[in-house]
Amino acid sequence: MSPSSRRQFLRAAGVTVAGALGAVGLTTACSRIDLTAAEGGGDLLERLRVTGQVKVGFANEAPYGFINRDGELTGEAPEVAKEIFRRLGVDDFVPALSDFGSLIPGLRAGLFDVIAAGMYITPPRCEQIIFSDPDYNAPEAFLVPRGNPRGLRTLDDLRAQPGLRVGVLLGAVESGYLDKLGLSDLAVTFPDQASGIDGVLAGRADTLFLTAISLRDALGRRPDAPLEVTEPFVPVIDGVEQYGAGGYGFRPGETRLRDAFNAELHELKRSSRLLEIVRPFGFTEAEMTDLTADQLCRPAA
Repeated sequence: MSPSSRRQFLRAAGVTVAGALGAVGLTTACSRIDLTAAEGGGDLLERLRVTGQVKVGFANEAPYGFINRDGELTGEAPEVAKEIFRRLGVDDFVPALSDFGSLIPGLRAGLFDVIAAGMYITPPRCEQIIFSDPDYNAPEAFLVPRGNPRGLRTLDDLRAQPGLRVGVLLGAVESGYLDKLGLSDLAVTFPDQASGIDGVLAGRADTLFLTAISLRDALGRRPDAPLEVTEPFVPVIDGVEQYGAGGYGFRPGETRLRDAFNAELHELKRSSRLLEIVRPFGFTEAEMTDLTADQLCRPAA
């Protein structure tokens, strides 16, 4: 697909969902969905089966959900959603591209039927929409010079390292982890993955602190860089494990669809089919999880 054709596809897929929230004359992918039948668990699944079509909200963020060079919706979350909806009798997938912050408002406004964007399940988000159980849990890791000269493996290893410089991305949760541990003075902030890798290579930071899946994906684009990703770990702060587990979002009240989706998701897990689907996007056994949405939606004590 040519660049101009791809841009046209993205526009048709709903590239301005944020603007569409307050606009009329929306594109097909962003036309509003009938929200009047969501009582008693909703009948959205039945309606999707009749039309054979489901509208999927995503944020164009690799490896979670993105448009590939052929103009197709793919990524970890859309591919799992495609498999599940096909099993539920819905074969046609209409992409609705959104900036990440507009996904929940767009879902609630009826611009699409489901969020498939690898969205972390958190208590504040659970107050706005309902989630499937997570299909992955993204532990953290460190990107370090080959050989890991500082011996970094967990957050505990950051405390006794004089002069250590820890690269984090602007606005990412890892910066918050350092703040909570009283280690914010170690942070070196980078705008994106590429600049973070360059920072470690140039010696401006001793490590880049991100999710293991993100670091593997980024390093895969720099195979000649003399760097490595440490073994994944789950950060523990004040005795509480900090999970980064992502699932699929549904409108409040659409529990029948969510429950049917969950049933198929659990079958994918039991059969190991889930790992087969997501492995091409860099996911491994380390990201598989038995956590539930109920666990992740509970506010911290």
